[in-house]
Amino acid sequence: MPSSNNTKAVKHYRQATAYYDERKYQEALDELSIAIEKDKDFVEAYMLRGDIYSDMGKKEESVAAYEEAVRINPEFFPNTFMNLAKEEMKAGKYKEALAHLEKFLLQKDILKENKQKAMHDTASCSFAIYATEHPVPFNPENLGDNINSEYSEYHPQLTADEKILVYTRRSNIIAGEISQNEEGEDLYISRNNAGVWGKSVPLGKPINTAGNEGAHCISPDGRYLYFTACDRYDGYGKCDIYFSERNGDSWSEPVNLGSTVNSRAWDSQPSISSDGNTLYFVSTRPGGFGKADIWKTTKDKDGNWTAPVNLGATVNTSEDEQSPYIHPDNNTLYFSSKGHPGMGGFDIFMTKKISTNSWSVPVNLGYPINTSADDNSFFVTADGRHAYFASNRPEGKGKQDIYRFDLYPAARPIPVTYVKGVVHDNENMKKLRASVELFDLATAELVTSAVSDNVTGEYLVCLPSGKNFALNVSREGYLFYSENFSLADADTNKVPEPFRLDVALQPIKIGQSTVLKNIFYETASAELKSDSKTELERIAIFLNANPDVKIEISGHTDNVGDKKYNLNLSDKRAQSVYTYLIANGISASRLSFKGYGDTKPVATNDTEGGRQLNRRTEMTISATK
Repeated sequence: MPSSNNTKAVKHYRQATAYYDERKYQEALDELSIAIEKDKDFVEAYMLRGDIYSDMGKKEESVAAYEEAVRINPEFFPNTFMNLAKEEMKAGKYKEALAHLEKFLLQKDILKENKQKAMHDTASCSFAIYATEHPVPFNPENLGDNINSEYSEYHPQLTADEKILVYTRRSNIIAGEISQNEEGEDLYISRNNAGVWGKSVPLGKPINTAGNEGAHCISPDGRYLYFTACDRYDGYGKCDIYFSERNGDSWSEPVNLGSTVNSRAWDSQPSISSDGNTLYFVSTRPGGFGKADIWKTTKDKDGNWTAPVNLGATVNTSEDEQSPYIHPDNNTLYFSSKGHPGMGGFDIFMTKKISTNSWSVPVNLGYPINTSADDNSFFVTADGRHAYFASNRPEGKGKQDIYRFDLYPAARPIPVTYVKGVVHDNENMKKLRASVELFDLATAELVTSAVSDNVTGEYLVCLPSGKNFALNVSREGYLFYSENFSLADADTNKVPEPFRLDVALQPIKIGQSTVLKNIFYETASAELKSDSKTELERIAIFLNANPDVKIEISGHTDNVGDKKYNLNLSDKRAQSVYTYLIANGISASRLSFKGYGDTKPVATNDTEGGRQLNRRTEMTISATK
């Protein structure tokens, strides 16, 4: 029974409750106003008014109603203190919220789950008070009219070279058709030209359909798109993750990732690692720690996705985690969470990979990047200097807009640069689809692999700072091409400039040769360095794939020093490669070696750069049958 003794007040209160159950908020508020006019100490009427304003998103009004309820009778319904604190947190009144949470925790016979929630909110308020008093640098810039509209734009995703932006727009224009009754999600794309984003256009068929497409990621090279689609005929649950590949300007028909990745639950918000071998995503499937958790799946040696693994209790909580974004450094994960202490609602956090299945304690990115509103849809550029996010700020152009800002140093990942270019046939300039592999020279392990576009020949591979890399480009019927990038001594606080490397592949013909740029020797010696292993294995793989081919290994020097000494050294170095290949299963009948000293320069010997080019080991086709 209501606490009021005024029958007319009770009558209007009950009518308000009936309207509230029907979600007729204004009618319910009107009835409550009459009930309170009849009985100014009608505590339940104020409590219900607080509930209604909370549902309507009117924080200040909700706070005022709950405050009146606890003023009238603080012991009537102790949970009102927690409800009041929740609304105060939404309004950014953290000190007031903390005081009311502490009062709530002093109450008797609190339900265990309410106590846990109050303790979590207490930690969040303490953090928020500190964060607001110690703000981080933050000056967001709206991306402008070519990207943002009167509708909602969110979930920005860029390629590593920041030339392509793909994002989600929610509007009444669905797959190119105007709907009078509903809004839907489609993917849009914009290209950057000289620092200016071009007018965005729908990604179009076959990606966009009459259904919803969004919550996506694009690979750093812009070739692969993973996105979420719901209620499709080939789906396994409410929402599934799909995949499409770009060739030229065309996207392949999307493919469901299958029942290994997708489940009967909600699976969404994919983020692909720069090597293409690990996919992070959000799922409500059983086996998690909360409502929505972050999971990952990896590719096996045959390229198939394996059973997803939960990221664990360090990252996931009993609440929701969403919007994972794995940076191209393959080490730094950004995500949104309601469960870790924050400003209230969803906050953006950063965690670092410690080992394959271990992550550091998540760090809140701070205020005002995070606020009392829900903050998610976060992206960090490959160089780590800038971040993109979506917000419904008052100065925006629509419901939600996409913004960009300089990310402060402590929140940055390991900086990543990249090498990009075009692969083509050396003789006819035809663009080629080729395998592009990046190896760690110190360990000979494959870091990442890609395939150049079969229409444009374009490729892009990310290069994390702190290592030396060997790049190998290969295609059936051609000599492979190798290059190296020395980033082991790069300052991890500075981003090396990107590399441009167009690759001309030589068809397999007698007389064609390639420089083995990742063959290294000890100083003034023919002894092979361990860093040469990657290249030596590439030669063996090439010969095994082309059993009719015979090669000559040749050694070359610059013109510094004694010519006889140089000729002898070049011959011994070529022999070292010859000997290694024989020891690793290549028939001696397919191999020969010769040193040429300084007799075949490819550059001037008048500069150190030229002399360095002349000091080389080459592989030349000597026979094809």
